[in-house]
Amino acid sequence: MTYGDGVPGDDDLHLLGDVSGGRRVIELGITRNAVPLARAGGKAIAVDPDPARIADLRAEAAAAGLSVECHAGELADLGFAPSGTIDAVVANHTLDTDDDLGRTLRQVHRILKPSGPLIVSLAHPFAAVGVGSDAPLRPYGSTGRTVGDLLAALDRTNFRIEAFHELGVTKASPVPTTLVLKATKQGS
Repeated sequence: MTYGDGVPGDDDLHLLGDVSGGRRVIELGITRNAVPLARAGGKAIAVDPDPARIADLRAEAAAAGLSVECHAGELADLGFAPSGTIDAVVANHTLDTDDDLGRTLRQVHRILKPSGPLIVSLAHPFAAVGVGSDAPLRPYGSTGRTVGDLLAALDRTNFRIEAFHELGVTKASPVPTTLVLKATKQGS
């Protein structure tokens, strides 16, 4: 499973764990993870507002001889999943621009089993500040959510941070480019 270009995936970070045995995993926004989740033995479910991405995913799954359940709708449109029935949720670079992050997180909390993980990867908020002589400088938080905004949203929706990785630091990029975190559902 991938968390973005040029950063370690789940083989290195070990955030999701074993999905075999039909563990139900929802991918919020179709990226590149639903088919590998199904291949690993999980019950892959994808939600995306773009019918073209859903059609492409269905074709990819069919070509691989796999089944992926697809739902067209906004990321927070999780009414198809009964409360407390999903083993894990993955959001790979799809919550960055979610207009109603609180609603999405409340719905994810509702459908996850107790202590179920939410794995989030997104462009690191600090990377938008701009570094280097040719990069435009922008005040932190002026182009999107800050790390504090994200952590507060997770706290308000009763998630506890289990892992927090700031990735993508290289000689070419002295600030992290990607933030990957694992939060677990607290309460019922």
